[in-house]
Amino acid sequence: METSFYLIQALNGIQYGFLLFLVASGLTLVFGVMGIINLAHGSFYMIGAYLAWSLTGITGNLLIAALIALPVALLIGFAVERICISHLHGRDHLDQVLLTYGLILIFNEAQRLIWGNDVYGVAVPQWLSGSIALTDTQTYPVYRLFISAVCIAVGAGLYGVIKKTRLGMTIRAAASNREMAQAMGVDANRLFAVVFAIGAGLAAFSGIIAAPVEAVYPGIGENILVVSLVIVVIGGIGSIKGAFAGAMLIGLADAFGKAMLPEFASFAVYGVMAAALVWRPHGLFGRVKR
Repeated sequence: METSFYLIQALNGIQYGFLLFLVASGLTLVFGVMGIINLAHGSFYMIGAYLAWSLTGITGNLLIAALIALPVALLIGFAVERICISHLHGRDHLDQVLLTYGLILIFNEAQRLIWGNDVYGVAVPQWLSGSIALTDTQTYPVYRLFISAVCIAVGAGLYGVIKKTRLGMTIRAAASNREMAQAMGVDANRLFAVVFAIGAGLAAFSGIIAAPVEAVYPGIGENILVVSLVIVVIGGIGSIKGAFAGAMLIGLADAFGKAMLPEFASFAVYGVMAAALVWRPHGLFGRVKR
């Protein structure tokens, strides 16, 4: 195989890994701060993808569609936390699983009522529709590079918020010791609503920017949820750094698995998870409780 083949697969894996990182970081952030296992997290990815399709059709511009869809997704996330998730605080994980699984069913039924069961595609913006030459015969889509650049920018922004702002300090305090943070005057209800909305927004934004390179179809949220859970387990529950490491591993494993061993591609992701857990049972960056 030519060197360009491996380069293209590496670029595909990194791009997919960055996209998965945005989804998984929201999932692990919600669990780390709120202690909530949110099985409905993938539904926000689905909402973002369908909003991108609908609003791009109306506005004719993916950027405008994203600027409209993201605040809508944040508001939906905030409302879901206030109406449903807020009642789970202090409850055991079985209650969380049952309620968030019920939310999956509600979101899926709403999707069918609003958008139907057809498969849709979102056009790549014309100014990003070109390709760059890797060799004399191989090219790589500009839009995939754009996705990687946007994910890096969002990831850097998330890091800056968590490490450099008062909100981030509060989030880190609540993730480290929720009871102590509340005793120090942190408004837990407001913090939880903001964190859940941020997690929902990250998932929805991922769905928005991924829509032009993936089909928009029923069940897309469950597919991304399973992979995101794998990433969170590999990286360590509650660790943003772990989510990034896990996303890169899974992105590369998925890309090379599909290209080199397509009949076993579905096992590559779970093989990486199994190997990581044998080496680090609590995840690559998970905290060991003593």
